[in-house]
Amino acid sequence: MDYPVRLLLLLSTVSSVSTGQFPSAHMVKEWVDQMQKDLIMLTDTASGMENLIEIYNKHKIHFSVESNNARELVATAAGNIERLLANRSRALKRLATAAENFQTDHDWRDDSEAEKIVYYNAKDDLNQTQKKNRYVPEDFHIDPDFKRPVSYNTTAVHIPTDIYEGSTIILNELNWTDALEEIFRKNKDEDPSLLWQVFGSATGLARYYPASPWIDSSKSTNKIDLYDVRRRPWYIQGAASPKDMLILVDASGSVSGLTLKLIRTSVSEMLETLSDDDYVNVVYFNDKAMHAACFENLVQANVRNKRILKDAVEGILAKGITNYRGGFELAFKQLAQVNVSRANCNKIIMLFTDGGEERAEEIFKKYNPKQAVRIFTFSVGQHNYDKGPIQWMACTNKGYYYEIPSIGAIRLNTQEYLDVLGRPMVKADKKAKQVQWTNVYQDALELGLVITGTLPVFNKTFTGSRKSQNQLILGVMAIDVSLEDIKRLTPRFTFGPNGYYFAIDPNGYVLLHPNLQPPTAEFHEPVTLDFLDAEMESDIKVEIRRKMIDGQLGNYTISALVKSQDERYIDLAQRTYTFAPVKGTDYSLALVLPDYSMHYIRATIGDTITQAKFSESLLADKFDEYGYTLIAPRVYCKDLKPPDKDKSNTEFLMEFNNYIDTKTPNNPMCNVELVNRLLLDAGITSDLIKIWKENELQPVVLARFVATDGGITRVYPKSAGLDWEEEAETYESSFYKRSLDNDLYIFTPTPYIAKENKTDDSVLVSRAVNLKIDDITLKPAVVGIKLDISAWMASFINTTLRMDCNDEICGCQRNDVYVDCVILDDGGFLVMSNRDDYIDQIGRFFGVIDPILMIKLVNSSLFTSKKTFDYQSLCEPVRAKKASAAGLRSIYVPTIADILNVGWWATAAAWSILQQILVSITFPNFLDAAEMDDGGSDVLHKVCITEQTQYYFEANNLSFRGSVDCGNCSRLYHAEKLPKTNLVFVIADAKLTCASCDTKPLIQDEQQSDGPDPCELAQNPRYRKGPAVCFDNNEHDEAMCRRSAGSPLASSLLMLLLPLFMCCLGRKTLTVAGRPA
Repeated sequence: MDYPVRLLLLLSTVSSVSTGQFPSAHMVKEWVDQMQKDLIMLTDTASGMENLIEIYNKHKIHFSVESNNARELVATAAGNIERLLANRSRALKRLATAAENFQTDHDWRDDSEAEKIVYYNAKDDLNQTQKKNRYVPEDFHIDPDFKRPVSYNTTAVHIPTDIYEGSTIILNELNWTDALEEIFRKNKDEDPSLLWQVFGSATGLARYYPASPWIDSSKSTNKIDLYDVRRRPWYIQGAASPKDMLILVDASGSVSGLTLKLIRTSVSEMLETLSDDDYVNVVYFNDKAMHAACFENLVQANVRNKRILKDAVEGILAKGITNYRGGFELAFKQLAQVNVSRANCNKIIMLFTDGGEERAEEIFKKYNPKQAVRIFTFSVGQHNYDKGPIQWMACTNKGYYYEIPSIGAIRLNTQEYLDVLGRPMVKADKKAKQVQWTNVYQDALELGLVITGTLPVFNKTFTGSRKSQNQLILGVMAIDVSLEDIKRLTPRFTFGPNGYYFAIDPNGYVLLHPNLQPPTAEFHEPVTLDFLDAEMESDIKVEIRRKMIDGQLGNYTISALVKSQDERYIDLAQRTYTFAPVKGTDYSLALVLPDYSMHYIRATIGDTITQAKFSESLLADKFDEYGYTLIAPRVYCKDLKPPDKDKSNTEFLMEFNNYIDTKTPNNPMCNVELVNRLLLDAGITSDLIKIWKENELQPVVLARFVATDGGITRVYPKSAGLDWEEEAETYESSFYKRSLDNDLYIFTPTPYIAKENKTDDSVLVSRAVNLKIDDITLKPAVVGIKLDISAWMASFINTTLRMDCNDEICGCQRNDVYVDCVILDDGGFLVMSNRDDYIDQIGRFFGVIDPILMIKLVNSSLFTSKKTFDYQSLCEPVRAKKASAAGLRSIYVPTIADILNVGWWATAAAWSILQQILVSITFPNFLDAAEMDDGGSDVLHKVCITEQTQYYFEANNLSFRGSVDCGNCSRLYHAEKLPKTNLVFVIADAKLTCASCDTKPLIQDEQQSDGPDPCELAQNPRYRKGPAVCFDNNEHDEAMCRRSAGSPLASSLLMLLLPLFMCCLGRKTLTVAGRPA
């Protein structure tokens, strides 16, 4: 009969109905001391920790101990990044200069010569027949750098859906930008590592190199392409200096209905033209002026604040009379505020209204006598109100006047103001020719996370009778840098799993950090993760962040709270932060090291004989002899690709073995130090396995394992390795990283959720190996065992059992009616119990199992709780219900007078409206898509904030004793830590003896959240620093009294389309919202 079964049968004969005295503190401590002694002896003996230390010492001839000089490492890495970005900057400047020259030399051409222009439209289907003036490159091939089809023999062009590609201005742009192809190629020849090179035009056209199809048509069924280069983060940053924008919304009774809907959508689109360097607020007015949201001053135009403002605008109701004076007075006061965070550059007011008779002249004379604040006005909707006054407001205050008659005109007219704000940059000329580097964002062409260098391109032609220089910005030149390229300049495999680089920008956002992990490639919002959100915030980290933003050098050694890799635990660990600026940029780079990573092991096994000897144990057919073996999926050699999700680790191991067998580990394509460290660890761990084989496993131990910094994990016996589900990459293994940070025996139960539909009745016990060489302490590996739950339960109960009990409880008997005994880990998760119904819940948070007792343990300071937020989560979307088949009701339908007016047909707005109507016939959801953010959203999920509460041991006390009072009954408890482990033993009166104590479960799992109160955050914003130079001088700007007008179209073409348009419109209006119109 099995040992655990015999022991449990023996225990079942002992009375389990004792109602004796609750055990004394002394007795409980005796139990705990014995438990700890047994567990440590078991782990040390089975894992062979001391044997492994001896093996390392035996192999000292095969490695050296090197130091990590943090200051030198940061300086070297920052210098490497500086050189990379400097190379990109030089390429940018060549492009911008060439573009200005090409445009200056270009002769304007009319429509009659359109047929001479030939280009590749990136949105064309690769399999389609050739279109007039268009072609599809025949040499597309999958490029390893871009991981998509590209052609290095031409450029590609993208034109927004709502821009007519046959207009004169677009045809001329296609003509002169074609010459950029030669410069793109020269840049690529000089620096083969260059990625996307892009020119984004102020007209919306984008030309990029190398050419690549815009969309994989197999993934884009019925999707509308809403991409407009002018709304990309890099274009917004490069096209104008930062802005302080006050959006002023007319909420009087006259704007109700469709006009109010158009205003709401317009404001939403206007907010999307702002970047994190900008500041914004929204004020609405009728009888009086009020803030739309809780923000009482301008706030940073980050993703969260813009979302709050959008939601607030949706709640605005139209009522009362129009009071321009009140609205503008509050707007000017907002822009004049001091001692608040702001951009301190371009000051602008955006007025959205349906028009009115009031000019509010006295307000402008009082608050804006020198026109320091530009005013842009938007006449929204179809109405017969006098537009003269609001046109005068814009003209007098160096702004611009726009008309938004329909939803089709919104996207175009809410972004054209950037052309006006670009004028001071054009006038500043060379002073404004400064390369700017962006925040991190997802590349539109699937390159992944990138930063982009930008440089404005100016119109150098002369206009007018006096031949004055044109004040318009032509567009923005951009070159991408993949974060993967920067990571390659910041290697971390000598730092151990808990050492890492990170970098931040002037906003405090990380562009490099192990916790920067956007949830999906379809993540279209800017990746704005603050350093204080990437890590657990503290006062000293706030100071570090400020000094890094200010470009200072620094070094801090601190005690920091660290969240575990699986986000279930929090540890208090020592970290040293060393940082320095990246010269030539606004970035700052830091290196974080724990004290045990100040030194590392460097393998010195360059000879092929030793390499071959150590690699022999990695062969898959040796698993029976050396245990189930996994290797970390790292880039050991440039031509040896790490495994993807579909490939098993064993397959990768076999490919690695084959590679080093045929090409040797010293191949120039390989990272020799990385390969040799792996082989060294393979040899060292194989010696440990030989010792394991000599010692038989005890019944309570299911498996033994060893994992190393070098990337080796071995599980013995092989059969246990087949069920091993821990990370093969030790740098991403939660138990491994926690073992290094805690000089304890770390017990890790399988997460309760992961156990569903599985029979994983085991607990990992792990401990870091402390290797001392020449007074230097290293932690090169972690060893441990896997405990069998059933056998451990029997041992656990036996430890507390007393046969001679009279007036006292006889220990933690199995399924005792009166006593609950549990062992919890330092995160509050159940590890062991005397109850069968609890055993099935091992790995579950105890606050769900026994909420009232867990609350008491928290209140007694055994556990400390810490709430954290994750700003990179995906959640199920909450969709507002919409009427089906809404059709064309929200589109402006032109009147007969409009249709008969040839001038109306010659506007870009007309093309936009006509195109939108035609597209909406084919794609019924176009209008909904047009109101979404530019990137759209994940079909099944949306990006959201989640919150989670972690628990940890903060107090140094070992014993906690008291009672849980529930009114008509109470429960005694005693908690005693196992000080050399991360465990605590708790004995308490059974939960069922005091049923009235029951309460709601204490939730530890991640839950969707609104995050910290944004209104409170806005009152105390985090430190940031805007660009050093501002271009907002509007002193000599020309008057801008005319209306916004787009490019003219050939009216004959549109008149040919008119019958089709009227026919389709007639059919479409027959059924609106699923019923006869």
